[in-house]
Amino acid sequence: MKARIWEYMQLTRIYTKPKGRVPDFSDPVILRKRKVSVQDFCKRIHKRLMDDFKHALVWGQSAKHTPQTVGSAHVLMDEDVVQVVKRVGGAAM
Repeated sequence: MKARIWEYMQLTRIYTKPKGRVPDFSDPVILRKRKVSVQDFCKRIHKRLMDDFKHALVWGQSAKHTPQTVGSAHVLMDEDVVQVVKRVGGAAM
């Protein structure tokens, strides 16, 4: 039943990975479309995160290799793990 609700509502779980630490599987970022980009993910975390965005590292089904360096247009899949890397002067998340 729970799986059908997730499918019906087209929810996607994306997990965060802080730099130098293990991914946080206890509190996913929930996005509401099937096809969600890294940009959508960043905007969900903080509206200004894209201002300092350099690239992201992605682990999971959407990545061709582990980890894959991707841009903001990369389409994420359910249960991917994302680490956002900011431009020089900002810390990685």
